[in-house]
Amino acid sequence: MANFKSRCIRSACLAFLIFAACPSHADAQQVTQGYAVERFYPSAPGAGWFVMDDVNLSGGLGGAISLTTSYSHNPLVVTSPDGAQRLVLVSNEAFADVGFAITYDRYRFYLDLPVPLVVTGNSGTVGPYQVTAPSLNVAQNPDTLSDVRLGFDMRLLGDPGGLFRLGAGAQLLIPSGDRADYVTDGRYGGMFRILPAGDIGRFSYAGQFGVHIRPDEGLVLPGSPDGNELLFGVSAGRKFALRNRWHLIVGPEFFGESAIHSSSRDQTGFEGLLTGRLEKMSDRPHLRLKAGIGHGIVQHFGAPEWRVLVGVELVSHRPSK
Repeated sequence: MANFKSRCIRSACLAFLIFAACPSHADAQQVTQGYAVERFYPSAPGAGWFVMDDVNLSGGLGGAISLTTSYSHNPLVVTSPDGAQRLVLVSNEAFADVGFAITYDRYRFYLDLPVPLVVTGNSGTVGPYQVTAPSLNVAQNPDTLSDVRLGFDMRLLGDPGGLFRLGAGAQLLIPSGDRADYVTDGRYGGMFRILPAGDIGRFSYAGQFGVHIRPDEGLVLPGSPDGNELLFGVSAGRKFALRNRWHLIVGPEFFGESAIHSSSRDQTGFEGLLTGRLEKMSDRPHLRLKAGIGHGIVQHFGAPEWRVLVGVELVSHRPSK
């Protein structure tokens, strides 16, 4: 009888120790959430550049329709806190952005619909983090949208085609998609930007400076968003006159973002694009073709190792009466 009681006591103690150890194991693996990795936010249809806005708004009622496709390689590489481990969590990411814009005088309203085509990567453990890679393709998710953007831009100062123009823009991000696919934050957000631009002879330039309102959810994954961000960028290009009023504009774009409330060096992403666009200067509806290739200069916060872009726009506006 004494031996039976002793065995029961030992079994009860062992069960207690196993039960007590379970929470400790759970605490060792920190829980992470997916978020919107893509940091390429196309400019409004008809805005000229891939990211910057030429704010060349004028004329009567008009509009534009655009389709932009992009592919980025290794946009999210996770590094353990001690720097000893690296994992390419998102290795391939392809999007198609469909945009619609209505313009009148100096104002523009637009809608951007990002459609993720492919988002894949590698699952694994990095330090205390157990992460699961996305596995999305258009065949399995044909109706998926990521964060839809509603935008409004206006020209505040300067004349169309002048040496200096100043515009302002605001965007509302409406959450859509699955966070596990790393295509959305799952929360509403907004962007507010100041947009300088101008034309000097055969040269054009544009820039942006603003803020991305991105709520802080306390995500613990290294390199994940840390609340609101500053947005910045600049572009410049030279115009080459071709036949039949066609023009080629070639030049670089640089853009990035940086977390406002973080001192971590991993909270800034910066990339550059070499872009070209072919367009016809006409008051009638005309096509604009765009292409670009770029590199992540500071490959944090979703800036990829390299990126390829192709776009086509149909632009139309009525001259002012």
